[in-house]
Amino acid sequence: MQVSRVAEVIVETGGISMQKSLHYKIPEEMQSDNLVGSRVLIPLGNRQASGFVVGLAEDTSVDRKLKSIIKLLDQEPVLTKEQLRIARWISGYYFSSPQRTLQAIAHPVLNKTRSCREKHYYVNFSIEELNRVTREIRRAPKQVAVLNTTARSPGLTKKQLSEKACVSYTVIDTLISKGYLYFKEVMSDVNSTSYISPVKPELTGEQAKVVKNINFYLQKNVHKVFLLHGVTGSGKTEVYLRCIDCALQLKKSAIVLVPEISLTPQMIRCFKERLGNRVALLHSRMSKGERYEEWNRISQGHADVILGTRSAIFSPVNNLGIIVIDEEHEFTYKQGESPRYHARAVALYRAYVNSAAVVLGSATPSLESYCRAKDKGPYTLLKMDNRVDNIALPFVKVVDMRKEFSSGNKAIFGSELFNAVNKRLEDNEQVILFLNRRGFNTFVVCRECGMVLKCPNCDISLTYHHQGDLRCHYCNYSQMAPSLCPGCRSKYIGYFGTGTQKVEKEAKDLFPQARIIRMDADTTGRKGAHYRILKDFEERKADILIGTQMVAKGLNFSGVTLVGIISADTGLYIPDFRSAERTFQLITQVAGRSGRAKSGGEVIVQTFNPEHYAVTAAAAGDYEGFFKEEMNVRKEMQYPPYSRMIRLLFFGKDENKVNSLAEAAFKILQGYINEDKGIIAVGPSPAPLTRVRGNYRLHIVLWSKDEEILRDAVKKTYDYCVKSVGTGKNAGISVDVDPYSMI
Repeated sequence: MQVSRVAEVIVETGGISMQKSLHYKIPEEMQSDNLVGSRVLIPLGNRQASGFVVGLAEDTSVDRKLKSIIKLLDQEPVLTKEQLRIARWISGYYFSSPQRTLQAIAHPVLNKTRSCREKHYYVNFSIEELNRVTREIRRAPKQVAVLNTTARSPGLTKKQLSEKACVSYTVIDTLISKGYLYFKEVMSDVNSTSYISPVKPELTGEQAKVVKNINFYLQKNVHKVFLLHGVTGSGKTEVYLRCIDCALQLKKSAIVLVPEISLTPQMIRCFKERLGNRVALLHSRMSKGERYEEWNRISQGHADVILGTRSAIFSPVNNLGIIVIDEEHEFTYKQGESPRYHARAVALYRAYVNSAAVVLGSATPSLESYCRAKDKGPYTLLKMDNRVDNIALPFVKVVDMRKEFSSGNKAIFGSELFNAVNKRLEDNEQVILFLNRRGFNTFVVCRECGMVLKCPNCDISLTYHHQGDLRCHYCNYSQMAPSLCPGCRSKYIGYFGTGTQKVEKEAKDLFPQARIIRMDADTTGRKGAHYRILKDFEERKADILIGTQMVAKGLNFSGVTLVGIISADTGLYIPDFRSAERTFQLITQVAGRSGRAKSGGEVIVQTFNPEHYAVTAAAAGDYEGFFKEEMNVRKEMQYPPYSRMIRLLFFGKDENKVNSLAEAAFKILQGYINEDKGIIAVGPSPAPLTRVRGNYRLHIVLWSKDEEILRDAVKKTYDYCVKSVGTGKNAGISVDVDPYSMI
């Protein structure tokens, strides 16, 4: 019997029907093991399509007439074998399509383009020759100025050189054409930093103990997961760096994840000052070219420490030794669209495959992680209860805004916060004001007919912004604010709710002497904006920083002695079982930005619900107290971590078809939803946001202690919906395993 090898190919385009691999003959010129992980062009029906080669198989059938691969689309494979293994795991665990999973992992390569490059200018001769040339062209003083400036400050960009020498670009171009100047093209990097000699601060006793524990297992090449529970300011970043040093000495690589782009400027500086060009960056604010070049540096072994946000977990590193997830509790590690993976779960799987260590760091660990670390769980709990240099944690005061309101103060700033800000400004100290809502007013309503102005595409009120427009923060729809009610033509339009823009305006009115900057999604849209805002604040070019959750974690400013939380209730009553946990984490994290220097700090928490256990525990810095209280609630309701949860979301443009699809799914699930099977279900019911981007939405939420039964029920339901009911552009189904948002 003739045996030949065939390629297993996942087609890049196509719907749910194309989720399984197809077999193709391998042309003679492609008979190489290097084919696995490559993108190829293949015949598909009466057209051509691209696909990923995910494996090779033996074809024992002599009668089967397979079509051949047409050609390779890239010179090198776009996916490593390890990345293919990760893709298979993600597709299986998260019920995601193989195509989208592979595309998500290979995104930097699939979107490759040349990065933005800058020209850096240099003189083309020695100092002795420079003196001769400047004498020869002394009748062209502008050219002389450019040559002297370039000689004194080599490596300036054209813009910098033009400004420093006070000349136009034409003068510089003239000197290039004469051969007096030359330039080098380098990749632009708004986060570049000057490298200094690696200075390692002396470790505290707690830090040294933690580092010793982690490095012990690193040197043994044993897979181990550590939960580092350290208070804000306890020096977790230095622990990460020491453990990475150990991994590098063992010729291993490291991946460091941060939850927010806003954290990367300070982390970049910290890591590059210590490790230089060994650090590669990967985050969504980089251009496609920058990401591709960094991806190449990693795959070629030129960078062995990868620092980035969620998707950096897929980077093509070799000989992985350690994965660090900073602020491991953050919901931004969960991907909101298919594949709906959680970076922490992928990190744990990847570390297991590589016998690598994982360090999960947080001052407010997720309940799931803390459960696994307590009482001899699978994680090892490491604690750091004190700040570096024994700096005291800030004093936290909870202000009951109900009393402020009853006393006649209806302003954003309660009297306690107003007085505290004034005192800090008088003492030349800095303030952070936190509110987790952007915009000016959060909703607009007609006070005559009661009509709330909503987005035409989403079931959400439009947010008023100070520029006079109304915006939807889900689909980016915008319109100018009307002068008359669209419903009844009344002129009595009311603007209610508070966002960061309104806080900024009121702060400018109340504290005219203060220099104020704002950091939210509206001010950080342009590339490099995070870096510039934080740099200005660090250099004391501003007295007050107003921001959303971007300013709540990981940032270290020694001048900040006061943090004001404008409203601690913002997320407390969101219809999500994690709302109390998120509120506790946000208050604790943003409070930790205060008092990083020996001068101490203060935090003022404004709330209309001062008795809520999330608020009282955060104010007291009592993680254990909150953990016990919240776990009692979770246990009573059998919510995670006492169970595993999966959410089925039904969506589409046709409301009737969405309803039919959800009802058909529920009929299949009814065979599983009983006391014997142990599955609890809610739905089908309208999602909290019943329409987003024109799609109607229903959901069914399922949870059970028996993960195997739960997954089996979901798989059979999903397969039935796809094969028997059918999905398409008018109705679809999405599976969210371990959901982090019920919205």
